[in-house]
Amino acid sequence: MTRTEMPSIDAYVQAVLGKKAEDLIVLDVRNLTSYTDVFIFCSGRSSRQVIAIAEHIRETLKKQGIRPLSIEGMTEGHWVLLDYGDVIIHVFYEPVRRFYDLEGLWTGARRIEYSETGSPS
Repeated sequence: MTRTEMPSIDAYVQAVLGKKAEDLIVLDVRNLTSYTDVFIFCSGRSSRQVIAIAEHIRETLKKQGIRPLSIEGMTEGHWVLLDYGDVIIHVFYEPVRRFYDLEGLWTGARRIEYSETGSPS
């Protein structure tokens, strides 16, 4: 895949929304960084829900033959990072997400709109 092609992210978004993740944000960062194409941010209402969302994402994508390069933060459940290479998913406990404000660091990124059901807007 060349850096100008957008990976198909619908499967990732559907996996994220499968456990009622909140405040979904999808950013196209291809022109801003060399290590990934898309960031997906979402939140859970508790550390337990964050872990459940992350585990659901991992299992759902695994069934589709998509495996992460690495996963960090599953033990604590405050911020889980699932690295799929072209797509990096951040699952935050809401207060931790507000504290770090990663979306604020990527204000130059194009936002990809999805409805709450996971279909492109």
